[in-house]
Amino acid sequence: MRTSTQPSATRPHHRGADRTQALAVVLQQPEQLVLSQLALNTPTETDVVVDIDYSGISTGTEKLLWSGRMPAFPGMGYPLVPGYESVGTVVEAGSASGRRVGDAVFVPGSNCFGPVRGLFGGAAERVVLPGARALHIDASLQERGVLLALAATAYHAHSGLQGALQPDLIVGHGVLGRMIARLAVLAGAQPVVWETNPDRRTGGTDWGYEVIDPATDERRNYRCICDVSGDSALLDTLIARLAPGGEVVLAGFYDQPLSFVFPPAFMREARLRIAAQWQPSDLAAVRDLAESGQLLLDGLITHRSQALQADAAYRTAFSDPACLKMVLDWRTCS
Repeated sequence: MRTSTQPSATRPHHRGADRTQALAVVLQQPEQLVLSQLALNTPTETDVVVDIDYSGISTGTEKLLWSGRMPAFPGMGYPLVPGYESVGTVVEAGSASGRRVGDAVFVPGSNCFGPVRGLFGGAAERVVLPGARALHIDASLQERGVLLALAATAYHAHSGLQGALQPDLIVGHGVLGRMIARLAVLAGAQPVVWETNPDRRTGGTDWGYEVIDPATDERRNYRCICDVSGDSALLDTLIARLAPGGEVVLAGFYDQPLSFVFPPAFMREARLRIAAQWQPSDLAAVRDLAESGQLLLDGLITHRSQALQADAAYRTAFSDPACLKMVLDWRTCS
């Protein structure tokens, strides 16, 4: 088994004493991103205040928000604070929050900025959220902790569903595709990954799976195909590769209507499943796998930026194919 080479150091928190406001990423409207000081909601006895160390940038849903292509969605609107992949330290804990000052936590977002929408509200130097939503993590995870949201998404698609097949074909070798492949291998499967970008075809053999150009694949008997590409035009192609009774799992997020030609699906008695958002139990499960060393999160964060350069960081994350995961570092903000 591979071992992690990440250090396990922690750092003290010495930020400003005024915890009533925070510097946050704000999408004022599509493709207009600024850093703004925002007032924070007053925490209750069930809340915690968390100083964020790192936040990840999602190239799926957040890219749709940034570009203005996000379909109608609860909480959608501008201005908004994005971000649902954050880790930090509890600096205030309400008496009924279930957390303690000093706890390292994963923050799956927040809604604590008054009139500015928190969709998803984690890209800020400080947040207020219910303690029940702040997942306690080992501080040694450090920046890798931001990957827990994608790990939970991957887990929910297959491992978290009783009786679900592990995928033998995964479409897309971004972070989510790699996470699904690692979990599938951990479960004893031997998946193949399709990737059209030759620069993203590396790294699979180190983790026990193969990454190939779909144009070279003639196989048409996959039992379970998991698509994380977000390509709404791909469904007919995937159905044509299924074995009889096979299943296509849609684990990406699609901004265009999906459709398929009925006769090929009928002939295969194909099944179609949509993987919804992960649940708290999925997040806890992948936290445990990561902390035990069974699920390694190494090799997935490729780019880092100071939070004060957030605009450039978001543009890089959304435009550079070499960027698997961009992480903002909030530790130097004051």
